[in-house]
Amino acid sequence: MSKKDEKQAQEQEQEQAIFSIEKLYVKDLSLEVPHAPRIFLEATEPEVEMSIATDSQKLEDEFYEVTVTVKVEANLADGRYMFLNEVTQGGIFRLVNIPEDDLNLLLAVACPNILFPYVRETVSAEVSRAGFPPVLLSPINFEAMYHQAQEGNA
Repeated sequence: MSKKDEKQAQEQEQEQAIFSIEKLYVKDLSLEVPHAPRIFLEATEPEVEMSIATDSQKLEDEFYEVTVTVKVEANLADGRYMFLNEVTQGGIFRLVNIPEDDLNLLLAVACPNILFPYVRETVSAEVSRAGFPPVLLSPINFEAMYHQAQEGNA
């Protein structure tokens, strides 16, 4: 390969868009069962509520941290809760040569879509370990969440 070809290859590599997963991890995990063991003797169906939030931040140069936080709370009719589970799944992503509009979309949609199966499994496993039936989280439309947030900011 001539020096000219090498230089062209390096320039193309520098301009090429890169999206890679560098690390996936549980950033925060909490589970509370404040009324155990008596809560296990009650045969009532709880009302289960779930909330979800995403966040992203630039770490350095081309590295970004994205997090998905899921909070699941099972409440009884009398106001007590059976359990409270909160999980924050994190990931470090490398994004290079991505236009700003696409970058925001990747951080708000693509990265959370990668993280969500991990947070779903963690929630299910932790709730099961606490002695309750597993909580199976439905898929989340992060793209719709992104567009709603954009409309709210406009």
